Amino acid sequence: MLKKTIAALTLAAVPATALVATTMPASADVERHGRCGTGSYELSVDREGRGFEVNVDLDRVTPGSQWVVAVRHDGKRIAKVTRTADYEGDLDLERFARNTKGKDTFRFSAKRVGSTQKCSAKIVVR
Repeated sequence: MLKKTIAALTLAAVPATALVATTMPASADVERHGRCGTGSYELSVDREGRGFEVNVDLDRVTPGSQWVVAVRHDGKRIAKVTRTADYEGDLDLERFARNTKGKDTFRFSAKRVGSTQKCSAKIVVR
């Protein structure tokens, strides 16, 4: 009798767990990776409260090189900065953007100052 009760409780708990897992909202964490000059880039958009944390990372570019990095949210510029790569050839940019109605489109572009090296990417979050 005890085995039947445990089995029934186990079976009853499994659908409830599955229901909870399937009704939770999907995460809006999205990343794009690619080449950028001699290095690489990562664009990430993470849902944070009522908006998004947008990160641009350039890795393994020429140490000391200067880059103009721009970020747009739904076509509006939310950042445009000139950054210098550190001694490891890395640079980072982080911004926060409020959520808008419908889909949110994020674009970044990076261009090395005095060079033709450049890269860009786009993420759309629903």
